[in-house]
Amino acid sequence: MEDILKSFSLEGKVALVTGATYGIGFEIALAYSRAGARVAVNGHNEERLAHAREEYLRLGADVRTYLCDVTDENQVAGMVAKIGEDLGTVDILVNNAGMIKRIPMCEMSASEFREVIDVDLTAPFIMSKAVLPGMIEKGHGKIINICSMMSELGRETVSAYAAAKGGLKMLTKNIASEFGGKNIQCNGIGPGYIATQQTAPLREPQPDGSKHPFDQFICSRTPANRWGETKDLTGPAIFLASDASNFVNGQILYVDGGILGYIGRQP
Repeated sequence: MEDILKSFSLEGKVALVTGATYGIGFEIALAYSRAGARVAVNGHNEERLAHAREEYLRLGADVRTYLCDVTDENQVAGMVAKIGEDLGTVDILVNNAGMIKRIPMCEMSASEFREVIDVDLTAPFIMSKAVLPGMIEKGHGKIINICSMMSELGRETVSAYAAAKGGLKMLTKNIASEFGGKNIQCNGIGPGYIATQQTAPLREPQPDGSKHPFDQFICSRTPANRWGETKDLTGPAIFLASDASNFVNGQILYVDGGILGYIGRQP
């Protein structure tokens, strides 16, 4: 009987993780390297990318770094071609690069709304379009979109982010529908509230030392009674990138500590 653990191996695969200079993307790229993949990471800030490269090396992960604006089709095409020369055809794409603007809807300009949509939704379309021909030629591929609980829920001040992540959920399903017959699986990971630099303002203690009200709110609504850690996403990310998920397509795997399945405590 074939060793089931071998189906989770990424040995010899080429993985590209966008926005992987810190946070969720960094942790996923690190996990892929440790699972045997040849890893390319992308960032749009040269200084931050150089620092990330040093961190990967310090942790024993030999990754290639690529400076690229993932909202620019020409830059993306150039990056994917260069990765092909350096590492080989991309087998695994993780569309992780993203941004959020916490602005009340009536105070948000159309240009601010478009900026969020461009990074969180248009960029995954551009990236996926760039790697799909190589995956089709190779006869397999994995695309993993980092969605959000905001793919399912609304909340004050994040109209653009929620609209983008809801769109990304449906882009995931449509890529799966269009390319499933080519042995390409496209799935999403929907993180809950994860302790990252991006969410740090929501966890800052109050001047009196008490927990931030939003921090209290999230812990009270999460059956796990805590924020997630970036490492909580690595197992699901490896599963969806591996042969173990070859018949999983068009799904969003929510890694949220149980929030979406929980009605909340009675007051």
